[in-house]
Amino acid sequence: MRTICFYFQVHQPYRLKPYRFFDIGDDHHYWDDFSNRSIMRKVAQKCYLPMNALLLEMIHKYNGAFKVSFSMSGVFLDQLEAYAPDVLESFQKLVATGHCELLNETYAHTLAALKSKDEFQSMVRKHQEKIKKLFNGYQPKVFRNTELIYSDQIGAMVAEMGFEAILTEGAKHVLGWKSPNYVYVNSIDPKLKVLLKNFQLSDDIAFRFGNKSWEDYPLTTDKFVKWINNVPDEEETINLFMDYETFGEHQWAETGIFEFMKALPEAVFSKTNFTFSTPSEVAAKISPVGKIHVPIPISWADEERDLTAWLGNDLQDEAFDRLYDMEKLVKNIDDDDIQRDWTYLQTSDHFYYMCTKFFSDGDIHAYFSPYESPYEAFINYMNVLSDFMIRVKEKTSLSQD
Repeated sequence: MRTICFYFQVHQPYRLKPYRFFDIGDDHHYWDDFSNRSIMRKVAQKCYLPMNALLLEMIHKYNGAFKVSFSMSGVFLDQLEAYAPDVLESFQKLVATGHCELLNETYAHTLAALKSKDEFQSMVRKHQEKIKKLFNGYQPKVFRNTELIYSDQIGAMVAEMGFEAILTEGAKHVLGWKSPNYVYVNSIDPKLKVLLKNFQLSDDIAFRFGNKSWEDYPLTTDKFVKWINNVPDEEETINLFMDYETFGEHQWAETGIFEFMKALPEAVFSKTNFTFSTPSEVAAKISPVGKIHVPIPISWADEERDLTAWLGNDLQDEAFDRLYDMEKLVKNIDDDDIQRDWTYLQTSDHFYYMCTKFFSDGDIHAYFSPYESPYEAFINYMNVLSDFMIRVKEKTSLSQD
C-alpha cells in the first residue's frame, strides 16, 4: 500500500480586546467580538467556503477515492456557530460523505498536555462532546495535539484515553536517518500508532507555493507528482499535514493554489501508484516499523520544531504559570461565564503572541499577532488575567461562605 494522507488543522482563537490596567475590576468581558467576527467572515470567504466546496466536488468526482481529514478546535466551532453557520454546514456536508475524517484535539487548542493531565483530559472530553453534537454523533479514533505537540509521555496519555493513533511532526532531530514516510508506535504504549508529517512536501504547499524567489517556483502538479514518485518504494505513506488556511488565506487564490489542489488527485491517480487515505486508514492498514522515541516535546512550529513558539521566554512562562495556578480553584466554581473564560484563556495563541523571536521566524509570528509587540501582548493578557483572578477568588469566597 502506497498512500497520501491529507490532514488540515482548522483553528481561530477568540482574540482579546485591548484591556487596560484601569479596566481591572470593572470590565469582565475580555473578547474582541468585532475582530473575531470580522476575521471569521473574511477567512470564510477566502478559504473555508471555496475550499470546502472544492473538496466536496473532488470527493464526488472520484467516488470517495480522494479523502481528507480535519481537526477543528472547539473555539473555532464555537465561532462557526456564532458567526458562520454557513461554513459549519459546509463542513457537515463534507463529513457526511464518509470520506472526510475528523480528529480529536483539546477544545481550546491549549498547551494543557504540558501542564496538567486532568485539564488535558477534560479539554479532550469536551471536544469529543462538541464533535459528537455538531457532526451527527461522530466519534474520532485519531488524536492530534495542539500544534502537533508530542512526546512519549503525551502519547501515553492519549493512548490511555483510547485513541488508535496520533499525528506529530517528522522532526529531523528526532528521526535522524529515519524517514517520516512510515508508521511508528509510541515508545511507552505501543498500542498507539504515530503518524509523522513529511515536512518537506507539506511545506512546499503550505509555505513555499506562492514564493516567487523559491528555486522550484512555480509548483505544478507534474512537478509535485515527480517528487512523490522519487520517494523510495518501501516507504508507504506520505503525510501532508498543514493549516487549512493555507488555501486562500496564506496562499491567496491568485497564486493558483485552488487550481493546484483541484488537479492534484487526477495527476496522482494517473501518474503514480499512490492512493489517498485518512489517518485512521493509514494506522489500520500499514504495519508500524518500530518505536519512535521523543523524550522532549516536539511541535510543527518554526525551524526548531520545539515549544519555543509558546514557552520560550520569561513573559510566556510567567503568563502560563499564573494561568494554571488557578486550575484547582476554577474546577470548583459552577459558573458558566467563569468556565468559558477559563477555556478561552488557555488557547495557545495568547502565548504565541508573546514570542520574542526576531530572527528566523520573527516575521511569521508578527504576521499572526494582533499586537504591536510581544510585550504589548503580555501586558494585555496579564491585565485580563488579573481581572479573571479577582472573579475566581470572589466566587471561591462565596462558595466557602
